[in-house]
Amino acid sequence: MSRFGKGVDPAFDGAGAKAGLEVWCIESRQIVPVPKPFHGKFFSGSVYIILNTALRSGILEHDIHYWLGNAADEVDSVLASDKAFELDAALGSHAVQYREIQGEETEKFLSYFKPCIIPASGKFSSGRVHNETYRISLLTCKGDHVAYVKEVPFSRSSLNHNDVFIADTASKIFLFSGCNSSMQERAKALEVVQYIKESKHGGKCELATIEDGKFVGDPDVGEFWSLFGGYAPITKEISPVTDMQHGHQSVVKLFWITLQGKLSQIVTDTLRREVLDADKCYLLDCDTEIYVWMGRTTSLSERKISISTAEEMLKTQGRSTGPCLTFLTEGTETAKFKSFFDGWPQTAELNLYEEGRGKVAAIFKHQGFDVKELPEEDYQPSIDCSGTLKVWRVNGNEVLLLPVAEQNKLFSADCYIVHYRYLNEDKDEHLFYAWLGSNSIKEDRDDTVSHMSAMIDSIKGHPVMAQIFEGKEPVQFYSIFQKLVVFKGGWSSRYKKSITERGIVDETYVKAKASLFRVQGTDPNNMQAIQVDLVSGSLNSSYCYILQTGASVFTWLGNLSSQRDHDLLDRALDLINSSSQPTSIREGSEPDVFWNVLRGKAEYSREKETKGYAENPHLFTYTSTEGNIKVKEIFNFTQDDLTTEDLLILDCQIEIYVWMGNHANVKSKQQALTLGMKYLELDVLGEGPSLQTPVYIVTEGHEPPFFTCHFVWDSSKMNLVGNSFERKLALLKGQKHNIETPKQRSWQSSPLSSTSDRSRSKSVGSDGAGRSVSPASYNMSSNIGTSNRRQFSSPTPVVRKLFSGSPDHAGAAASNNFSLHQHIEGIKDGSLLPPQLKSDSDLGSTGSVHVNGNGSLDIKQYFPYNRLKLTSDDPATGIDVAKREAYLTDEEFQEKFGMTKQAFYKLPKWRQNKQKMTLHLF
Repeated sequence: MSRFGKGVDPAFDGAGAKAGLEVWCIESRQIVPVPKPFHGKFFSGSVYIILNTALRSGILEHDIHYWLGNAADEVDSVLASDKAFELDAALGSHAVQYREIQGEETEKFLSYFKPCIIPASGKFSSGRVHNETYRISLLTCKGDHVAYVKEVPFSRSSLNHNDVFIADTASKIFLFSGCNSSMQERAKALEVVQYIKESKHGGKCELATIEDGKFVGDPDVGEFWSLFGGYAPITKEISPVTDMQHGHQSVVKLFWITLQGKLSQIVTDTLRREVLDADKCYLLDCDTEIYVWMGRTTSLSERKISISTAEEMLKTQGRSTGPCLTFLTEGTETAKFKSFFDGWPQTAELNLYEEGRGKVAAIFKHQGFDVKELPEEDYQPSIDCSGTLKVWRVNGNEVLLLPVAEQNKLFSADCYIVHYRYLNEDKDEHLFYAWLGSNSIKEDRDDTVSHMSAMIDSIKGHPVMAQIFEGKEPVQFYSIFQKLVVFKGGWSSRYKKSITERGIVDETYVKAKASLFRVQGTDPNNMQAIQVDLVSGSLNSSYCYILQTGASVFTWLGNLSSQRDHDLLDRALDLINSSSQPTSIREGSEPDVFWNVLRGKAEYSREKETKGYAENPHLFTYTSTEGNIKVKEIFNFTQDDLTTEDLLILDCQIEIYVWMGNHANVKSKQQALTLGMKYLELDVLGEGPSLQTPVYIVTEGHEPPFFTCHFVWDSSKMNLVGNSFERKLALLKGQKHNIETPKQRSWQSSPLSSTSDRSRSKSVGSDGAGRSVSPASYNMSSNIGTSNRRQFSSPTPVVRKLFSGSPDHAGAAASNNFSLHQHIEGIKDGSLLPPQLKSDSDLGSTGSVHVNGNGSLDIKQYFPYNRLKLTSDDPATGIDVAKREAYLTDEEFQEKFGMTKQAFYKLPKWRQNKQKMTLHLF
């Protein structure tokens, strides 16, 4: 039975049910599916429909493209438009539709078929094998991150100085780089050469690279020009005069599309969202881009008329091969479309993560588990959080090193520099944070970033640098501190002067005064106590609080707080006030004295604020020339898109990364940070990001794990010598990788100190007393990277508990190596396993479970998909619920995921989770 019911072409049955790419072609006026091995192989005489389905924020989203070959007939082209509309309607009219013309495709479309598409002549036929007859050809290749490949006449007149050309002959492929072409464009063309070599020559073909203007004494150059009858200068092209060169920018026009298919222009000074009515369809003409917007309450016939009207307009105006034509239904607007309107309103989206947690909680409750014990966040630090920590407070030109006992106590009116040093793949890595208090003075913030940059410049290597604001800290920051207290007020001279001038009472924390702290965190090694306003409105039923009144201490337990929150409360109490015996109060049983301290009982929130998650990251190229900023998205990005000449922005919504290529024009991390802040102001995605979003600066070849986790990562690629073209050429020719090895000292090569934590902490810092350090003389060599002994500025952390009921082996762990040994042994003997997995009999039919090096599980027995999915009526028992997919057989895994287990476990974690979510396995 068809999934979509009557009226929908049977070829679309099951379309869009899971993430991935689906392709159909029109053959003899019928829709036929294109097998996966032929995805990306297009014929210029055919038309195709392409559906890309992706999981974003828990929802399957669809993009529909219909591709029109240059030699396709008119009837098939119209049919493709109709069928794309039909598919969109079947999917609930939530898809974005794109009209793709051969040679004028969108970058999003080309990103599905990397490295390129090279349409063949003729028509697609489902009844025969499409083996192309080889013939010599000349191709032009344009684009930095996607390749626009077009065949041109095999003639000298086709060559120019601006583009890259590929001459494909029977025995050799020639790559000719115009002198005005970019290095990224040449590198991308090499990917096309590799594709041609494999697809047309069976991998057996020579390669010659020809650089425009250099031809003396090179036999490859002579052979190349002999193909064109001998060398002759290339005629210089006259650059076409554009509207922008005349200082004229094309005018954006908005039209209402009537029921009769007529265009009626709407004249307005500024475009605003309110102009668009839900019961009408509109055409937005932006010259090079045209959008058709269809209101949510319009009928299917009205929408079909509007699509036909837009296509007819392009044909009658002679623009059918120029503008990109996009169709949007109300609610599916792209960021680019929204950018043409002033103040497009932000809409609150459904929190699907919380909705999903609710469903999972119901399933667990049905199976007899205590729902309160479900973890609130599946967060695991991607770096070692047992490294060394130093914290400086900034006060104008003074940079004060905090004593070890005080470095986890920050004040909201101050700014701090945090230096964290940790071990990653046997190398010392450095991470610097500029922590800017919510009530700090702007000049202090600027000074903090400046001082931090000076510190970083004094260190060999390429530390990661980040700017974070109080209240917007990444979870990793908290994990590094393990336990953190943030007090009100501060000690900054500028802050003190500011409140005096404004006549404001100094709120700087004093233990003798009444104070209120909210306790939060994800586990005992990630706990924060945040001082909040001393009023009842600061309470929240989801948290626990500490109220100090000077003489007494109360602990307040919200009704929605969990046992984990109560454990964190005890840990925070030891940090804030360990000398007083607290009075524990449950929400609803507060004495009058409690409310009196909080200035009377009042309404307060009972819903915990949900933190965002790094989901669906976007990668952008970022250029800034004479104040003009250009941002362009790289769709379906991979590690290979990190080209060394670029400055790139990885936008993860809750934090952004500015990636600096070694050959990029931006050389200063502080300059890169400024560009990162400008990117936030641009609001490229149209999601209204906070200007206090954490910004990380990452340099090529020194990417930290919390950056690389968003890619399928090969570290050897980031250490190659040369520009992007030279690197890819070396790989293509099969030359040995020329790798630059960063000279960084390994912690494992230096003996660990056997002294106690107390004596170690006294040995840290230039003076150990927190005295002022001159900004002009940041001599970090005595503390960082050159010492023969690892130095500690904080006590050795205790061994992490895997489960709340596991024993604490902190006393036995004398070193990190011993801690790791203890951890492994604990897993072997079962002492660190949860109670329900300690007995072999409780493992059910799976037997023992072993984790392989690639992250998959070594399964002894498998279960069918219907027993593994969350909504199963007969759920499998005794399995690792975090890795349900591992219990599928290889055959069923391939069927459900469309890839092997090995390929799946090489994907970034966030992509794995998205795929699992579509299949109800997560």
